[in-house]
Amino acid sequence: MKNTQHPDVDVHANYPPPTASSDPRDGDDPLLSPERTVSNGSTTSNNGRYRDDPDAPPENGSSTSDAPSRPGQGETVDPFELEPSGDDETGYSYNNGKEIGDMAAYGPAEADGPLTFPWTVLPPNFVEWLYPSHLPTPVSLLRRENIAVPACYLCVGLLQGLSGPLINVYPLDLNATEAQQATISSLRGLPSTFKLAFGFWSDNVPLWGYRRKSYMFIGWMMASLSMIALILTSDLTLSKETETNDDGDEVEITVAPENAPSIPGFSLAVLLFGTGFWFADVMGDSIVAEKAKLEPPESRGQLQSTCYACRFFGLMVAAPISTVLYSKYSPGLVIAIMAALPVAMLPLIYNLWERKDAPVKPTREQCGEIWTTVCSRAVWQPMGFVFLYNLLQIGNAAWREFLKTVLGFTANQLNTLLIVAYVLLYAGVMAYKYYFIKWTWRAVYIVTTMLNGVFSALQVLLIQGITFGISPFLFALGDDAFADFISGIQFLPTTIMMVHLCPTGSEGASYAMFTTVNNSALGLSSAISTVMLGIWDVSKETMASGDVSGMTKLTVLTTALQVSGVLFVGLLPKTKEDLVRLHSDGLSGSKIGGFIFLSITLLSVLYAIVVGILNIVKPGWAGES
Repeated sequence: MKNTQHPDVDVHANYPPPTASSDPRDGDDPLLSPERTVSNGSTTSNNGRYRDDPDAPPENGSSTSDAPSRPGQGETVDPFELEPSGDDETGYSYNNGKEIGDMAAYGPAEADGPLTFPWTVLPPNFVEWLYPSHLPTPVSLLRRENIAVPACYLCVGLLQGLSGPLINVYPLDLNATEAQQATISSLRGLPSTFKLAFGFWSDNVPLWGYRRKSYMFIGWMMASLSMIALILTSDLTLSKETETNDDGDEVEITVAPENAPSIPGFSLAVLLFGTGFWFADVMGDSIVAEKAKLEPPESRGQLQSTCYACRFFGLMVAAPISTVLYSKYSPGLVIAIMAALPVAMLPLIYNLWERKDAPVKPTREQCGEIWTTVCSRAVWQPMGFVFLYNLLQIGNAAWREFLKTVLGFTANQLNTLLIVAYVLLYAGVMAYKYYFIKWTWRAVYIVTTMLNGVFSALQVLLIQGITFGISPFLFALGDDAFADFISGIQFLPTTIMMVHLCPTGSEGASYAMFTTVNNSALGLSSAISTVMLGIWDVSKETMASGDVSGMTKLTVLTTALQVSGVLFVGLLPKTKEDLVRLHSDGLSGSKIGGFIFLSITLLSVLYAIVVGILNIVKPGWAGES
């Protein structure tokens, strides 16, 4: 199977008291108010209940009882006031059980009247789908003050899809060596190893009064400017010429112009692009980690699944577009799009709602909270599963060479496999969002791991030439692509779990830390897969001679290791409620567990940094030519 590589602050307290036209952004927009008129003449507030409904809660933030409001009760609540104490059925309670008072502190409070054009001509069900009335305002992603969040995820996916084929091919057309190619690929991913630092910095050092949106703005600006500089300082066209090879045959070659980017110059642009890209990505993750605590119990996980669906949709669409634009036009067009997309994010970020000048906890206190969090059994046990499971997802590093050398797959066929894999990866995410989200986390992992074992076993049949009359390409297409479908299903359960582990006020650093554990395990499994190439002879020459016995044995071994990950599924909580119960378990608060977790995290980050630096300062250290 392939690996998807995937202060107590009032989040909406900066809005003014309800006065006419106090927010210049509002105008007649009916979607920024907690109250709107619907087609039957009744009015509905942001809690989605009609005022003539006898069961509807009173307006103006009051409550029918002395119990504090909770997610799902129709109130827009403060994610920073929520703690995973398990005092209610949602697993969350308010600090000190305090009441929600002035609702203007938590979001837009201006009433801007009945629905206006074009909303009046749209079917009510469609408007309800766009802006679900049962969701708190900060969780309704398509509202003007929130749209930057899913747009950020979409932009991340689009840029990943556009940059992938470009970085894989363009350096070769610039006559880069294999070692230089590895260096450039490493440079794009190197800033991701500093995600923990990016998140910690934004948690502790607000810029222009904001902890997230100002850094997201800077990140996307950096990504765009790096590509603009490349466009302005070099010729990004390519030409085709014909030359005669040593055998006397005429072959078509790609020639870069005299003013083409130098390898160092292109490398610097890629590094700056990656830094801005990952900086903005961390800010998007931090905002989602904050907002996810506001979801009603019946909608938990939908916020993240929607955002990641946007990301994988962008990846699915952009990768084939980048390939076509590069081959039919020039790399300059792809780079121009990569420069334009981050700029398109800027007005959305301007409208993104975030409390300005929010109080920030002292750094020492935040570090203490993170330490307390990682000592909780609700953190080190499930994250231990995430690390061990992903570490065992060791792929067959010789598989691509087998497809090329033995089965004779062309570059177009290999690209087709990649594109179909992206499509099914997105389909897997959507399948979880609309169906598997109802399953327990353990059930998802058990079923998908067993399915992965079945598809991996099919690889053995393909190696032996047993395809039941199906062409090898279609057989490989089903095998490889459906493995990505399974990866898509597995991707979301752990990310949803990670959000509920984040301590209040330190979402940036903690969520980045949890994703670092996940990504570092995948990185280590990739390194192990390379080492395992030496167990049996799976060289290109051996496979070309017809000896695929080593390939068969390696595939059986990697399949067994991947399936063995299910043995650790007992470490994974079944549901979010089980996760909350682990927090109060007798083993919770273990300093040994916290120390091991932090040690693995920091050593993994150190490993990734060392590998990245070695790829830059000593190209070819891993054996590339």
